[in-house]
Amino acid sequence: MNEQLATFLAKSEVKAFDLDHRRKINFNIGKYNQAFQQGRLQFTDLTTARERAKNIKWRAVEQLDVLLEHFEAQFTRRGGKVIWAEDGEQACKEILRICQQKQAKKIVKSKSMVTEEIHLNEFLAEHDIESIESDLGEYIQQLDGEPPYHIVTPAMHKSKDDIARLFSNKLGTPANLSAEELTMVARRQLREQFIKADIGITGANFILADIGGIAITENEGNARLTTTLPRVHIAIAGIEKVLPSYQDLALFWPLLATFGTGQTITVYNTILTGPRLPGEADGPEEMYVILLDNGRTRILHDVQVRESLYCIRCGACLNACPVYKNIGGHTYGTTYSGPIGSVISPHLKGMQEYKHLSYASSLCAGCTAVCPVRINIHELLLVNRHEAVEAHYTSGSEKLAWYFWKQACLSRKIMNMAGAKTKNFVLRKFFRKSWDDRRELPVFAPHSFHELWKQRRGEHSGKSSIS
Repeated sequence: MNEQLATFLAKSEVKAFDLDHRRKINFNIGKYNQAFQQGRLQFTDLTTARERAKNIKWRAVEQLDVLLEHFEAQFTRRGGKVIWAEDGEQACKEILRICQQKQAKKIVKSKSMVTEEIHLNEFLAEHDIESIESDLGEYIQQLDGEPPYHIVTPAMHKSKDDIARLFSNKLGTPANLSAEELTMVARRQLREQFIKADIGITGANFILADIGGIAITENEGNARLTTTLPRVHIAIAGIEKVLPSYQDLALFWPLLATFGTGQTITVYNTILTGPRLPGEADGPEEMYVILLDNGRTRILHDVQVRESLYCIRCGACLNACPVYKNIGGHTYGTTYSGPIGSVISPHLKGMQEYKHLSYASSLCAGCTAVCPVRINIHELLLVNRHEAVEAHYTSGSEKLAWYFWKQACLSRKIMNMAGAKTKNFVLRKFFRKSWDDRRELPVFAPHSFHELWKQRRGEHSGKSSIS
């Protein structure tokens, strides 16, 4: 058993029986479900909208190289600079190089999962550069020394009282503040950072190939401050975020808003096409876009799993997943948690070490049902499992166990050899520890269905002969 699997199982064991955690998650996801049911009403034909979105992403991914090069040509024409990064290490070094050129010591950052993926904050801290999260949820998590819990809602696992206690411990505020007062405290703390920051770093929800721009979606306005007040703006995005045209946003912005937070549209939607030009009042003096691979071309090369690159990071599959709701986002040990994370993380970080995530699923297909771009997530989990077996990443004992299971299931005689007492003994003897003392083991009935069927057929045939 590798370290990642052992840690995953240990954390799952704790979280699955944490009733306080379950209460908070069910409350917050319940609020999301209510909002989503209202937000979806803006679509007269939601199925067609989702199918159109999938087709657009299919075209974008199939023409990824052409679209990215076109984006670069358009973006650089307006004075921007594009950096191609093979992996997270290269991306971090490029950002450090820019920081050193500008003698930057303070960075303000808006919400970005890709910067979490490459552990940018920790890297900058090692080089004495302060990176401050400006999104409220991310700011809360940074204060608490935790990574984001959820793709869209980083502090979903915290209640208002939890946040009030955290602010009291870290910022010295009263421990009984309301949600509005806590928000204002964070606002006062962060406004000063925007003014002092040398560089602003953001992600990008979408890369727009035709106009050479990036689109950023948010609800707090912190991304706009991050991109306008500092002298330098660095945007980093995975190469899969590309859309063929800015006109596609007419579909993708409402889809992302509805499936992400239940809104009809997010509060702030911004398109940035480069640094401030002569005569313009707003914007940075310099703007960089870092296009990150970091394993995405491996997914692109895998024809069966390629459609996972269609993901727009709305988090809907996490909210629908019974496994995620029980074990929580931190248990996965990866940046991208939940069903879509279980699909892509083994490819991004290594199938041998992270194949277990693809087994952390009930295969209920709830994730596929709610995906706005109709990714067949539950089927891709099965593809991952198959690839792990084909690559011989499973243990010898596991292969042997499945071999005997297959032989037994293919033979009625073998299945009927053991009676109920023997089966119950085997369960108690060999599965008691893995099943856990807090769950009741299933009990085999005294007679199997096969035995009952034969008995009933015998009774009916006896009646027929008498009559």
